[in-house]
Amino acid sequence: METPEISIVIPAYNEEQGIRQGLERIVEMKFHERFEVIYIDDGSTDNTYNIIHEFPVKCYRHNINKGYGAALKTGIRKAKGKKVVILDSDGQHDPKYIETLIGMLDEHDMVIGERTDDSFQVKRRQGGKRFIRMIGEFLVEQKLPDYNSGFRGFDRKLIYEMLHIMPNGFSFSTTSTLAFLKEGYTIGTFPIVVEERIGRQSNVKFVKDGSKTILLLMRIIMLFNPLKLFFPASLVMFILGLTWGILGYFIAGRFPNSASLVTSMSVFIFFIGLLADQVAMLNRTKRG
Repeated sequence: METPEISIVIPAYNEEQGIRQGLERIVEMKFHERFEVIYIDDGSTDNTYNIIHEFPVKCYRHNINKGYGAALKTGIRKAKGKKVVILDSDGQHDPKYIETLIGMLDEHDMVIGERTDDSFQVKRRQGGKRFIRMIGEFLVEQKLPDYNSGFRGFDRKLIYEMLHIMPNGFSFSTTSTLAFLKEGYTIGTFPIVVEERIGRQSNVKFVKDGSKTILLLMRIIMLFNPLKLFFPASLVMFILGLTWGILGYFIAGRFPNSASLVTSMSVFIFFIGLLADQVAMLNRTKRG
């Protein structure tokens, strides 16, 4: 069988109310005849798996729910296409944008569908998203595109080499964006309109799952640029320790023990940061 040029990977979890619309659109536009279309049922407990099997697409199933990122990893590993397109199965992403995205993949390593201002977004998550964007832009030292848009495409070889650092949870999109930027790959964007999801509410709740958001931020920092955190911390502690030591010398005639401790800690933190940076570089090493 001839190797397909494009593979479309769509993760699904308990989407029986909304998944049929996307499947019908894909068949209507004959994408299943021109491309490899792969659905990953991530351990659904409803009728999602059976609905997918009504349509002429490939479907793989997790025995348990492993997470959004884990479903995408499975799909990318199963995909045979040279390019991979991912989108959500809940009706938010219109498949009509797929051809535009595919056309841009000839010139870019990654292409992201950027949500327009009039696209549907859950307002309670916007504060958390802005905070993550600030952290991401601080780490990569440039403006970020729509870093957590679920509608995107990659060169399969490049994303496959990075799967070992991609999380199994909802932050796959964020991590992949930062990884491609950090490695110097080209990222193209184009506007898309995103509709409100069909069926159940999203599993991602930035307010309720605030601890997960904080852990995500810490993971991103430690994975992509730990010195951005460790160096300023060590510098501040060094300045505080030295200042306190000088004041103590002039006031009490000696260098306080506490100042010595803080200054020493600043040096330890700096070298821990160097070590963390080397470990992060090893973790990001490409794997075939």
